[in-house]
Amino acid sequence: MIPTPDLSHLRPADYEHVYEPAEDTFILLDALEQDEELLKSIQPRVALEIGSGSGCASSFLGSITGPSSVLYLCTDINTHACSCTQATGRQNKIPLDSIHTSLSHPFLSRLRHSVDIILFNPPYVPTHQEEAFTAQTERDIGGAWAGGADGMQVTERFFPQVAELLSPRGRFYLVAVAQNDVPAIQRRMRAQYGLDSEIVLKRRAGREHLSVVRFQR
Repeated sequence: MIPTPDLSHLRPADYEHVYEPAEDTFILLDALEQDEELLKSIQPRVALEIGSGSGCASSFLGSITGPSSVLYLCTDINTHACSCTQATGRQNKIPLDSIHTSLSHPFLSRLRHSVDIILFNPPYVPTHQEEAFTAQTERDIGGAWAGGADGMQVTERFFPQVAELLSPRGRFYLVAVAQNDVPAIQRRMRAQYGLDSEIVLKRRAGREHLSVVRFQR
């Protein structure tokens, strides 16, 4: 088993502002570990995590694909999360480039067709749209989970960018829950953006039915 990244440098005060890794994080790590040979075989040059939080997922990916051969870009709207991501990279000897930015930032457009691995564990919890809007505006820990109608408010904003970002050999890993309607997501991504998909892992965690979906051209 690939060790979970060392997060001992993070303190309780950090988790007041940054999402602490939980079952949704760990199912993503398990999916990446399951795909270890695939991820190595595509010889990635650029990896991108949307909403990196603590930096746990990108650090784990770095332990699979290597700390020196890949550019690890980690974005978050939360400045606390950006600091934690950078610190987690240092703690685990993975060079994470933490970028304080939103989904609409032109920075992403400059990565057109060049990203080999995209990780996205979005705010997927269904909430009132106003709650999700407030959470995203405040750019604090609430933005890590409040997902608006069907938990898809933030995820829907990113979908049109996925096909533009992915390289020809790229893979996009998405964490979702049953309320997000995973089959509908898969159909839409195929019909609108030409991306095939497969559910890599499914797991029940309390009341949540979690899935990790892998998309590719």
